[in-house]
Amino acid sequence: MFPFAAAAIRRLNDAHLPVIVVTNQSGIGRGIVAESMVHVVHDLMTQQLTAAGAHLTAIYYCPHTSDDACDCRKPKLGMLQKAAREHAIDLQRSFVVGDRYGDIELAHATHARGILVRTGYGAEDLRENSPRWPKPPDFVADDLAAAVNWILRPPK
Repeated sequence: MFPFAAAAIRRLNDAHLPVIVVTNQSGIGRGIVAESMVHVVHDLMTQQLTAAGAHLTAIYYCPHTSDDACDCRKPKLGMLQKAAREHAIDLQRSFVVGDRYGDIELAHATHARGILVRTGYGAEDLRENSPRWPKPPDFVADDLAAAVNWILRPPK
């Protein structure tokens, strides 16, 4: 976890915003990673956030490969729709923060605002692929802390 992540998530917690992780974990479907290992990683992330005074509302993951006919693998809507149902979230008033254009596609498909972070795969995806993107992110942030600044900015 990036060192700034817990403080950024804590700011969202303090603003009483749900913080939900939706993640593709195709390593499970490809037989590279045991599903139990994904749970171990999620538990460790949760413990680290708790120790820093932050928390996640929920974590959803898709274990399928891109060849599987599931409706949960991002940028398909399954995980976000499930989160919205289970946590009474208005997706049109939400933000999707991610480091791949698939996260931005997910945001656009649900009429949420999409924020691409340059950390992780984000800088490379932006550099290599952005000329081919049909619609740009609503905001490009250096990292999660900058994304949270944009989310929490005063209304105009």
